[in-house]
Amino acid sequence: MSARKPLLWVGSSKKDLKQFPADVQDVFGHALDLAQSGKKHPDAKPLKGFGGAGILELIEDFNTNTYRAAYTVRFGSAIYVLHCFQKKSTSGIRTAQCDIDLIRMRLQAAQDHAKGSGND
Repeated sequence: MSARKPLLWVGSSKKDLKQFPADVQDVFGHALDLAQSGKKHPDAKPLKGFGGAGILELIEDFNTNTYRAAYTVRFGSAIYVLHCFQKKSTSGIRTAQCDIDLIRMRLQAAQDHAKGSGND
């Protein structure tokens, strides 16, 4: 049994998640809990545009709204929650560019943090 990895929240991701309906928080919380134990939630899928499975996305529909959380398992020392948001776009399933940009920016911050922590 491997040790649980710490969960690190980048930017406002934790505050944003706390705004979600309780049911959505429960699903995302469970998925992140699994990630900390080295497992993958069945609904966690690689986020497109990030080359491979380093960034995972959770999608949960609730009361006609769609909620998403993006996190990375790419850095061995911790699970970094990059972004939690309510999907606003009505045009298909694509993630809005502004959200992709924010995830990319926070991924860089997580990468810098992981490098600086010295235990990776």
